Amino acid sequence: MTLIQFDGDAVGTVPAGWTCGVTGSGSPHWAVAAEPGASGSSKVLVQSGRGAFPWCVKSGTSMADGHVEVKFKPISGREDQAGGLVWRWKDGDHYYVARANALENNVSLYYTERGSRKTIKYVDAPVARGAWHALRVDFAGTRIKVSLDGKTYIELDDTHIPGPGAVGVWTKADSVTAFDAFSYGP
Repeated sequence: MTLIQFDGDAVGTVPAGWTCGVTGSGSPHWAVAAEPGASGSSKVLVQSGRGAFPWCVKSGTSMADGHVEVKFKPISGREDQAGGLVWRWKDGDHYYVARANALENNVSLYYTERGSRKTIKYVDAPVARGAWHALRVDFAGTRIKVSLDGKTYIELDDTHIPGPGAVGVWTKADSVTAFDAFSYGP
């Protein structure tokens, strides 16, 4: 397992070894920020811009099967307050995403194909704004399991995005979200 915290990165910069962008239109702003009280570190990755679906992926990652996990804190947003994970990320238009939303109090699973996000499943779940949460996805073959704060909310089979791809984090619309303790592995 690889654990990434952002303490070695300069505040105001995109962390070293990450590529950030947006599916659809918008102007996302990903940057390392100071965050006392984060889960064991003093700096986090924050998305504070705006975009349809902003993403930031760890360069050089490629997994077909494994897990990806992150601690996230929904800070603000009028349209959305979402934090998510991407895996099997081929490019900004093809990937899976699991997200938790503090405005809707739910966890959901999507696939993105040719730049269009498609819903697989929504499940009600408590997602407090301004609090740290742990979001985790385990994936092997067609099996996908999505957990929030240690509880499994979605477990199913899906075949839309096969094969290896990168892993990373994701937000939606005007969500201002902090991410910390990003981990992944087989």
